[in-house]
Amino acid sequence: MAKKKEEPAKPAATQLIFQAPSLPTPKVERPSKKAEAKPERKGRERAKKEAPKEKPKAKTAAKKEEDSSTRVEAKRQRRRESRDPGRRRSTVTQSEFLARRESVDRKMIVREDDGRFQIGVLEDGLLVEHYVTQSQSVSIIGNVYLGKVQNVLPSMEAAFVDIGRGRNAVLYSGEVDWEAAETGNQPRRIELALKTGDQVLVQVTKDPVGQKGARLTSQISLPGRFLVYVPAGNMSGISRKLPEGERARLKQILKETLPDDAGVIVRTAAEGATEEQLRLDIERLQMQWEEITRQAESSKAPMQLHSEPELLVKIIRDVFNEDFQQLVVSGSNATQIIRNYLATVAPDLVERLVEYSDSEDIFDYFRIGDQIVKALDRKVYLPSGGSLVIDRTEAMTVVDVNTGKFIGSGGNLEETVTKNNLEAAEELVRQLRLRDIGGIIVIDFIDMIQAANQEAVRRRLLECLSRDRTKNQVSEITSLGLVQMTRKKIGVGLLETYSETCECCGGRGLVIHDEPRFKAQEVQVKKGKKKEKPEVKKVVTGEAADALKSVVNKIASAATQEAGQKASKEPEELLNQVLEALPEPEEKPTRKPRRASSIIRKVKGKK
Repeated sequence: MAKKKEEPAKPAATQLIFQAPSLPTPKVERPSKKAEAKPERKGRERAKKEAPKEKPKAKTAAKKEEDSSTRVEAKRQRRRESRDPGRRRSTVTQSEFLARRESVDRKMIVREDDGRFQIGVLEDGLLVEHYVTQSQSVSIIGNVYLGKVQNVLPSMEAAFVDIGRGRNAVLYSGEVDWEAAETGNQPRRIELALKTGDQVLVQVTKDPVGQKGARLTSQISLPGRFLVYVPAGNMSGISRKLPEGERARLKQILKETLPDDAGVIVRTAAEGATEEQLRLDIERLQMQWEEITRQAESSKAPMQLHSEPELLVKIIRDVFNEDFQQLVVSGSNATQIIRNYLATVAPDLVERLVEYSDSEDIFDYFRIGDQIVKALDRKVYLPSGGSLVIDRTEAMTVVDVNTGKFIGSGGNLEETVTKNNLEAAEELVRQLRLRDIGGIIVIDFIDMIQAANQEAVRRRLLECLSRDRTKNQVSEITSLGLVQMTRKKIGVGLLETYSETCECCGGRGLVIHDEPRFKAQEVQVKKGKKKEKPEVKKVVTGEAADALKSVVNKIASAATQEAGQKASKEPEELLNQVLEALPEPEEKPTRKPRRASSIIRKVKGKK
């Protein structure tokens, strides 16, 4: 065999490296992951060092929130929620706008009676709004006053202002015009903007109610026929109830006619208004503002600088527009006032004015009085048989929806409940407008399982509220089936107009006694004891009645005989004739016993 070639010997140094494991190896610090991340740690340390620079900003922001007014922050929060795309109303198309107008037959009814004006708004024959005023008591909403600050309460974030109307009015910090108030870089707190004795230009937003004084704002706005003029405003808005094409046209007109130092809010009544009409409206309101500022500079507080027209003209200006088919007026004075105003402001609407001249009362003719009486009741019945129960408390108004006699027409319980809730939503909005209910409103709809049905009810509620001029906001349906909404309260409600507080109970509906009162216990009737039937004296048949009638006639004829002629028969004989004429009572047949035990008892009794 061939011998293998011998491998050459390796050098000794190489052999020593691989064959010396017992020698102590030097400790070498290998670069660990932590050591490799040192540059990143430096970066992080720099970031941590730079982070504290942002903390002072957060602290200053939090400090600003603490220093600013709670009412101002609440107002900002409500505005942010209204800007939420989910809550924001979608724009109205032209077809939807025309369909909404044509689907409802609107009429305005005005009655004049002893210096008092009553106004009713009818939609499809149903009363939805009611206004009443007297010449002695005029609303002060919209009036502009030069007031004098009497007291500032920082803890309440409010100031009490004397406007010359007896009770002091209240101005909250959320209604202060902070751009006009010279506070500098200081936080927006009312004690920094107003001091006791200062003169302030204010406008009334709510009439005094009960123990509460009038509510004020220093953000002045002057309403006109087609728009609302905001002197110190830098923004303009257009009603969302107008279609998108009309909004774009009005926006283009405002760019050319609106001054730079003022803002406007375009009303729904501006639909179809020409550029000349809008320009004249702006110029007229601008002249009013110049007159107010001129009087404020030369007057001493408290003093009234501007007053709104009477309620009749105000309602015609704000409510009556192209959506109404007729304006029916009863009373020569009211007709003349409305005709003069429409001829000046809206000549195209004069042809819709109708003077009522019948002898019958106009409210009775349109059945408005009956609807007012029903609206004053606590319970409202729905056409299908359901009902609404409306209870007003100090904090809120609670509405309970009941099915009542409504049992549905086929389907299941969910369908029946949904139909009842949809009908209740329409009637509820009508009651809110008619009764002028404001503040917090909680509606307890009947529980619905499907989310689609809940959304349908909420959508129907929003659709009906789109006809309401008063500002409102509706939240989502809660897990308990409750809908929470708010509606701005402006004037006195229908119930307060037609009622007064009871002197006995103070409006509670209860009479409180000094001692406990217990109801009398009901006497329980024993089952074994039967009630005694009333005893019938005698039953007379038809034949016996005829016989008795003939006898009585004979007696009457005998009594009318000539005087001096004696009766041939004595009274006893007449009485005997009457008794003989009466039929003999028939004997009732004895009832045969059905049980053997009763037969045995009878037999034993005979024995």
